[in-house]
Amino acid sequence: MTVTNIVQGIWAFSALALIVLVLLHSPKGDGIGAIGGQAQLFSSTKSAENTLNRITWALTVIFLGLTVVLSAGWLPK
Repeated sequence: MTVTNIVQGIWAFSALALIVLVLLHSPKGDGIGAIGGQAQLFSSTKSAENTLNRITWALTVIFLGLTVVLSAGWLPK
């Protein structure tokens, strides 16, 4: 296996994981529940959402970085 193949595998994995994580995000509009203050009722849900956001952003940076590296042809063939 070459370095390019390994980087392409990581790139493909990050793309699939990014798709799954974006689909796992909850909608930002809390609807009528936000009026009564129920949005802050579950602090563990907020913590899970923050962790999900951090992982999503990290995978986004990895995906875009590898996209630039692969498209520029900076790796040996």
